[in-house]
Amino acid sequence: MTFEHIPEIAAVILFGVGFTLLLIDRNLIKKIIGFSMTDSGMYLYLAAKGYVAGRKAPIVENGVTDAAAYINPVPAGLVLTGIVVSVACTAVMLALTVRLYKRYRTLNIDEIANLARKEDG
Repeated sequence: MTFEHIPEIAAVILFGVGFTLLLIDRNLIKKIIGFSMTDSGMYLYLAAKGYVAGRKAPIVENGVTDAAAYINPVPAGLVLTGIVVSVACTAVMLALTVRLYKRYRTLNIDEIANLARKEDG
């Protein structure tokens, strides 16, 4: 048995668990955790696919300029950009969740929707 695909398998499991939490759970905090897990699964998958065994980081050393000697830096750049965006989105979601909790005293999305409907009319 080879262990070369373990990062991809872990990424798919992490994404699946996070996506299930995002879809099924009614608690807003758990939905945010699910969102973060799906993000982490995607980043792990991208990082695993971007790594090529035997190649070095794309920093020219000893005059070697052949592209085949280095890994592709695009997946790492995508992962870093994605992490920054997901941290910002998570911060906004948590801030909105705090505001919703202060107003409705619950984190259940169904109860919040019912209470909001009662307020409107």
